[in-house]
Order: sequence, then structure tokens, then C-alpha cells
Amino acid sequence: MKPILIDFPNEFYTDRLLIRRPDPGDGKVVFNAIQASIQELKPWMEFAQKQQTEEDLEVFMREAHTNFINREDLHLLVFDRKTGDFIASSGLHRINWSIPKFEIGYWIDSRKSGKGYMTETVEGITNFAFETLKARRVEIRCDSDNERSRRVAERLDFPLEGILKNSARSMDKSGLKDTCIFAKVR
Repeated sequence: MKPILIDFPNEFYTDRLLIRRPDPGDGKVVFNAIQASIQELKPWMEFAQKQQTEEDLEVFMREAHTNFINREDLHLLVFDRKTGDFIASSGLHRINWSIPKFEIGYWIDSRKSGKGYMTETVEGITNFAFETLKARRVEIRCDSDNERSRRVAERLDFPLEGILKNSARSMDKSGLKDTCIFAKVR
């Protein structure tokens, strides 16, 4: 079956969160979260290395919406169920539908960090991947120095499969970094 024909919901819930695909119009809230969190994102995220405009983020959200529909990349936005406030960006990336396997990526609006939202997000997305998408493998890859990202994987009992030495350039291009690979399989 062609991935574009695979049906699944555009949104799902956890106890406190609504997790859904990006839609046109989401650029503004994501832009505002990036601006508020830029110093925390810069060491870890490629997109935080250059100045973006609200329009740039709107274009990205519309492209992410299209990629979701085409099942090429499943970008997901995270909102507080009660207030509707934007909390985080996440998703299932580097998809291989023939297995199926996915990689979870994530970042949080730093004004919302420290409340367990990211752990709840990753747990919800992991469950969605295994239960709804019938995943056989879900990975989390992160810089070995990114302690907060590593703690999310560890709290959710993702086993550390290995550390790839000198596998990526640092965001400031000054050196090489190691990448941790955590994964759950079924």
C-alpha cells in the first residue's frame, strides 16, 4: 500500500494535551514560541541557527501540513487541552513505512518546560506510533550533551542502543558531536 493511502487520525489526546498535525495559520504561535525559547534551542536545533520571520514559520507549517497528508513526515504540534496554549513541537520523522519505523523529534516552548509536558508528549506519540501506526521501531536521537532530551528518553524507558561518535557537527560548526540513539521495538 502506498503511504498516502494509510488512514489515521489527524489528532489525538493525552491526559493534558492535544497533539495534532500542523494546519495553515499555526505559524504565528510556533514563531512566538521559538522567539521566546531561542537561547535554549540554539545549541541543539538547526532551525534556531538563523533568524526566521513569522512568514517563514507559516510557510513551514503549510509544508508540514502537506507532508503530513502525503505521509512523508508526521510533524505534530502540542497544545494544552484546557487552555489551548501552544506547548511544543514534535513529530514522527525519518519514516520507513515498509517496517514501519519512526524517529521522534521534539522541542518545547521554554516558558512551558519543567512541567512534564515533553515526557507526556513523547509518551503519547510513542503510543500513537505503536498502537495506531503499528510501528515496529521508534527511535529518539539526540546530542549526547543534551541532558534534558536524554532524560525524556530515559524516563520513558527507551533503551540506549548506542552512541555514534563524531557523527554530527556542533550547531556552531566549531567541532564534532556524538549522537545517542534510544529505541523501543515491538
